[in-house]
Amino acid sequence: MGIIDCKKARITLIGAGSWGTTLCILLHKNGHKVILWDFFKEHLAKIREELENKKYLPNISIPQGISFVSDINEAVKDAEYIVFAIPSHVLRDTASLIKSINKDKKIISVIKGIENNSFLRPSQIIEEVLPQFKKKVVVLTGPSHAEEVSKNIPTSVVVSAYKIEDAKEVQKLFISPCFRVYTSQDLIGVELGGALKNIIAIAVGICDGLGLGDNTKAALMTRGLAEISRLGVTLNANPHTFAGLSGMGDLIVTCISKHSRNRFFGELIGKGYSLNKALSKMTMVAEGVRTTESIYNLASEIRVEVPICEQVYNILYEGKNPKIAVKELMQRNPKIELEPNFM
Repeated sequence: MGIIDCKKARITLIGAGSWGTTLCILLHKNGHKVILWDFFKEHLAKIREELENKKYLPNISIPQGISFVSDINEAVKDAEYIVFAIPSHVLRDTASLIKSINKDKKIISVIKGIENNSFLRPSQIIEEVLPQFKKKVVVLTGPSHAEEVSKNIPTSVVVSAYKIEDAKEVQKLFISPCFRVYTSQDLIGVELGGALKNIIAIAVGICDGLGLGDNTKAALMTRGLAEISRLGVTLNANPHTFAGLSGMGDLIVTCISKHSRNRFFGELIGKGYSLNKALSKMTMVAEGVRTTESIYNLASEIRVEVPICEQVYNILYEGKNPKIAVKELMQRNPKIELEPNFM
């Protein structure tokens, strides 16, 4: 059996970061008509002129045939599919810029994060701003660094939707010989997995900054997955989702990869940088920073134990010494490993 064949579609990408640019290239290679939009018109014009996103995806050529449109309403007007590929904290304001949108279009989110204060996942934010898409948003997520996907390095991701037919439809758009796409109906689980793994990656980066070892990182990743699962199940996710691409898969790549901005940010913190100083060293957004605050407050509200996330919060927002945080994690009361309520 070969790659699924599908009709060629009109697709608009919202966001000219590394991931949005990469998906533009992938979808164009799949034969679709692609438009790229970005809030920063100068950035978009520079990409159009140079056919390269030197700021976020250097040394990757952008093929001719991709269109660049600076007016968001013009960009989405004729699109059959709209892909949001922007940081989670600007999603609400960006979606609000769209004045009119036909409910027959399909909206796809490739965003990983949890909104502060509301605790909403990206698909829920879109549904709130664009209520005609209630329970219609599709999510694509998984272990997929843009730096590798753009070089055709084999990658697998998962697409999730309330209706499996919607997931399969989007699966056909993206799947290629180097980009394998699975389907799921656990929208809650895949979005939580994609968001929470960034917090654990910050913790692993802190360990790297402190000069700790592989044993420590393995423990953080394993127990971090337990926290993700515990919180996810409390929020009605399928526990098996967290053993999949959006859970364990994304957790592994984000915690160990040289491309991981969250791991790198954590490493800076472990080396003694303050929150603001570490953020100033980042070219791209480390989603885990804001997500840490969201999950700390959400877990407190619903009374779910997330000790690693809690310590990351204390380090970032309360100025706690990372060495003390590690010591406290190691000296917690003894526990059983597998908790029957979620695994």
